Amino acid sequence: MSDVLERVHRFRQTNGWLFGTMIFSACLSLLASFVLSVDAIELARDPSANLACNINQVISCGTVGASWQASLLGFPNAFLGLIAEPVVITIAVASLAGVKFPRGFMLAAQVVYTIGFVFAYWLFFQAMYVIGALCPWCLLVTLSTTLVFVTLTHVNLRDGNLFLPPRAQQAALSALRLGVDAFVVVAWLLGLTVLIISHYGTALLG
Repeated sequence: MSDVLERVHRFRQTNGWLFGTMIFSACLSLLASFVLSVDAIELARDPSANLACNINQVISCGTVGASWQASLLGFPNAFLGLIAEPVVITIAVASLAGVKFPRGFMLAAQVVYTIGFVFAYWLFFQAMYVIGALCPWCLLVTLSTTLVFVTLTHVNLRDGNLFLPPRAQQAALSALRLGVDAFVVVAWLLGLTVLIISHYGTALLG
């Protein structure tokens, strides 16, 4: 059993797993951002447009897309995903090809993506508790952003790109060896699922 766990641990540390997961997650986010961008243009033309993911009062892309939060910076938030995710994909593909980015560059990528991660969750909680509706494509962005953030953080901790003090760096590496990051992300996503179900209940089904 311990041998199996050790192999799993080694596999989770490989570039193939980490950057492969990053590419997959970023592609999901890019797809969702593209659909949301198309929907935003449709809503700009016709605010009463009946979007394909307008399922009921709770599951409604139109309700979310028409809110001020959906265009916080003066343009649809989805456009940010169209800009950011190709950068993530480029970093991941280049890393798989053997490119070693400078530590300062990877630290900057971590900082920028952390801001995006916080923004994604701000939008999620705005949709949950202020707008009162959920958008399936937005939820996919939240999920994929979480996976990219966790994977990028794993890479940067593994490679010492965050310029942590030695003791903090060793503690982070020990946590990675124990799979703490995997446990945290699974527990986090399950917690969000429970939060959504407990908040909306049967209203999710119309």
